[in-house]
Amino acid sequence: MAKPTPLSGFPEWLPDGRIVEQHVLDTLRHTFELHGFAGIETRAVEPLDQLLRKGETSKEVYLLSRLQQENSQIPDKQLGLHFDLTVPFARYVLENAGRIAFPFRRYQIQKVWRGERPQDGRFREFVQADIDIVGAGELPYHFEVEAPLVMAEALGALGEIGLPPVRILVNNRRVAEGFYRGVGLEDVEGVLRQIDKLDKIGPEKVSELLVTECGATDDQAKACLALASISGSDVSVIDEVRALAESYGAVTELLETGLAELGALIAAAAQRAPGVVVADLKIARGLDYYTGSVYETVLVGHEQLGSVCSGGRYDTLASDGKNTYPGVGLSIGVSRLVSRLLSADLVEATRSVPSAVLVAVASEDERATSDAVAAALRARDIPVEVAPSAAKFGKQIKYADRRGIPFVWFPGSAGEDGAVGADQVKDIRSGDQVDADAASWAPSDEDRWPRVVPRG
Repeated sequence: MAKPTPLSGFPEWLPDGRIVEQHVLDTLRHTFELHGFAGIETRAVEPLDQLLRKGETSKEVYLLSRLQQENSQIPDKQLGLHFDLTVPFARYVLENAGRIAFPFRRYQIQKVWRGERPQDGRFREFVQADIDIVGAGELPYHFEVEAPLVMAEALGALGEIGLPPVRILVNNRRVAEGFYRGVGLEDVEGVLRQIDKLDKIGPEKVSELLVTECGATDDQAKACLALASISGSDVSVIDEVRALAESYGAVTELLETGLAELGALIAAAAQRAPGVVVADLKIARGLDYYTGSVYETVLVGHEQLGSVCSGGRYDTLASDGKNTYPGVGLSIGVSRLVSRLLSADLVEATRSVPSAVLVAVASEDERATSDAVAAALRARDIPVEVAPSAAKFGKQIKYADRRGIPFVWFPGSAGEDGAVGADQVKDIRSGDQVDADAASWAPSDEDRWPRVVPRG
């Protein structure tokens, strides 16, 4: 068989990389559950018309033609793998509205598939971790404050292993819409889509697009860019926006509502996560279902990676025509985070295997004795493996060293008088060897399981 060729955009980690990923997932899950979010998992497949109902491009979706042909329930519908977790969650809420309690707090950690060109931190198959809070009919604004602060706590917990500090950039769609309408622009969604391109193509090209695509005058485009240039981590940013609006005669009731909400978020964040949350008026989030707060998160020092966590408030994503379920949520690109942690050598696993102990085998006739030792240690939550062969002890120690296993256990052997000596365990890093009993000996907490630590 010829050597296989890797598929671009489908990440596969080595065992130590998988340990890093699992630590990230466990930390996120633990933080989400601390805040009362319940875990769910949705199916991987959705009808194409549902995946595209908010204007996304079909180029992002992987279609499943065979499943479509075999599914007699919906023979006329194309089926595709979900490219994020938001649309499946909206469908989940509608299907289960009578069986869940609102406001519904959910987290979801699952793979998604997206048809885009692979590049640094961007994959065709990747893991997302989402949180959402959804209400029935209404959802108070304070949840728009809570959601990003939960994410700030979750990402901050990963700082212990070497994740760089994060900055959560926030804006409010009501501020943007109120200002744009105040200066006379009606194509609000179009303006938001162009402003969302600022970091990619720069202000000059965005200004041109505002004029050619959105019907803005040069002065209106200038006003939009002036708003987008405002940022700050304290409530003084609110006064700066209001002053700009006054200079253009663009103060509206909607703008004032948005400024009050944005100010409340910035004030709360200054208390609970100082320096983490920053108001940035160029954050637009091009998807049209966002209606209030919007969020994007970058790693400090790794801004070129783009946003690693984003989301916002939505009022009509989940609706059955009679009932509407507004919500707010954020999504972490877990694979993007892990790829940067590994590729930039920011973290490492203390070993690549779970085993803390290798139980040596004196001879194949005595393998049962080694198996019994291993079973006794595992019963006490110590990860163990038994040597694959009864080679010389020196070779078995080398095997443990290659695997990164810190301890080798030697079952007691019978002496000339027939008495069986004590078992011994050797720390192959230091060379220390002591008598040991499988009913009481244990490695240190640091050695029991592999850990993820900052590299260096």
